[in-house]
Amino acid sequence: MSKDQEAVAEHRDTEALLAVLDAADQMPDATRLRARSYELLSLVPGSTVVDVGCGAGRAVAELTGRGVHAVGVDPSPRMLAAARERWTEAEFREAAAEDLPFADGSVRGYRADKVFHLLREPGRAVAEARRVLRPGGRIVLVGQDWDAIMIDSDDAALTRTIVHARADLLGTPRAGRQYRSLLLADGFDDVAVEVHTSVFTDPALLSLLARIAEPACADGAVGRDRVDGWLAEQRRRAETGRMLIAIPFFVASASA
Repeated sequence: MSKDQEAVAEHRDTEALLAVLDAADQMPDATRLRARSYELLSLVPGSTVVDVGCGAGRAVAELTGRGVHAVGVDPSPRMLAAARERWTEAEFREAAAEDLPFADGSVRGYRADKVFHLLREPGRAVAEARRVLRPGGRIVLVGQDWDAIMIDSDDAALTRTIVHARADLLGTPRAGRQYRSLLLADGFDDVAVEVHTSVFTDPALLSLLARIAEPACADGAVGRDRVDGWLAEQRRRAETGRMLIAIPFFVASASA
């Protein structure tokens, strides 16, 4: 594959991912979950809040609307380009969660939503959060446990195999259940954990199922025929209003 072809493929994958994220973000459960994360940040008007792994920037725009100086950080230039196009007045910076472009003790709030499962060493990101937060600053971590995703299917065993195979391809697929321990290990205070289960039945989320199944197939964990049959069943469910995906989201909060 030439570099131009690779660029086109990467662009298409980014667009496909954005479509999935947009569809999920607009669901009522997702809207309520974001609002809860903002509440747990104990926002102080005019203070700086960093949204780590900001993606296309929706949370940055919503936080800005709540009167804080929100800064979105993401390692993906393509995601940041989409964010800057969508939210022209917001501030975005390219950086990884383990190396934030902020001085010690310079931010009042830190938020990371669906980020830590991608990291090989989430403890490094927590240490970096601790570094940039001022004393008394708030951290909120939101994310799913990839082993715990529930999908209604006629073949429960195959569904478990697909979900777990996809989880095993991630950096830290069970990061959500580890949030509390990670925060306590780095000396955060007032550590609290909530679990909110989001239920998705909209056919627009059918593409999410493909993004779960296809990597499991590409990795060789599940055969092509079995994945095709499973996805065909899910399409039939979507067409007849019987699709269901339930995802428990862990929400951890603490004070620096």
